Amino acid sequence: MSRPRVLLAAALLLGCAPAEAQVAWVRRDPVRSVRSTPFANTELDESSGLAASRAHPGVLWTVEDSEAGPYLFAADTLGRDLGTWEVLGIENRDWEAISRGPCPAGTCLHVGDTGDNARTRDRITIYRIREPDPSAAGRRVRGAEALTVRYPAGAYDVEALVVTPAQDLLLVSKGGDGGAHLFRVPAAAWKSKDVATAEPLGTLQLPPGGVVGRVTDAALAPDGRRVAVRTYGDIYFFELASGGRLAPARPPIVCNTFGLQLQGEGIDWLDARRLVLSSERAFGVAGGIAIVECPDR
Repeated sequence: MSRPRVLLAAALLLGCAPAEAQVAWVRRDPVRSVRSTPFANTELDESSGLAASRAHPGVLWTVEDSEAGPYLFAADTLGRDLGTWEVLGIENRDWEAISRGPCPAGTCLHVGDTGDNARTRDRITIYRIREPDPSAAGRRVRGAEALTVRYPAGAYDVEALVVTPAQDLLLVSKGGDGGAHLFRVPAAAWKSKDVATAEPLGTLQLPPGGVVGRVTDAALAPDGRRVAVRTYGDIYFFELASGGRLAPARPPIVCNTFGLQLQGEGIDWLDARRLVLSSERAFGVAGGIAIVECPDR
């Protein structure tokens, strides 16, 4: 779960913006945006990630964190409830990310049990789940695959997970621990019964931003090239480079989403231009869905 909220509240009230760093990020306001619409499902308090379906346009998948149970929640872009699916045979220790991506079965939802606020976990788990059919009568999902991952040194609080076209997994730490660290887990790791070791790829070139600047999600664009990295206050745009590395986009655009959502957690691309965002309940305000289109110049 994203904490501490007291510090986040203070930062939001101050309206602080990240300072400039080694990359001369170009700050832009959205071309257009739709402010957050609350989730109709009142049990969905802590949406910690978001994945927009391609097989079922208009369907958004999200998960809850902090031992909320192994459930997939479906909603639409107006926050309307489309159902809840229980994923059998797995557990939710701290689900902080969900990402759609290719898998041997076609398209899967990849759920990151990667949260670690105290940074004490020696292993994390990625689950690979074939995307349910929202129109089907059943509300239980079987056959989830589990991949156990460790970091080469130390522990990290991770809320951002991206699946590349090559089926590699990219993990981005939240920050506040010497920067937002990027790791890669190769697709071949799914074929091994051993614990996979995440490959460190350095840190993202993000400016320091305190609590507001911490990374809460990331998403790969439909073109398979652009990556949007979300923090509490902004969206940074990167390009997927060789070996899974993320290079700042050219020009290096940062899109100001300050004020759209109080506890912004999830992000995905609706199409080539528009991004959909989700948030947790915070400060008495229900979590929900927002849509934003950011400039590329």
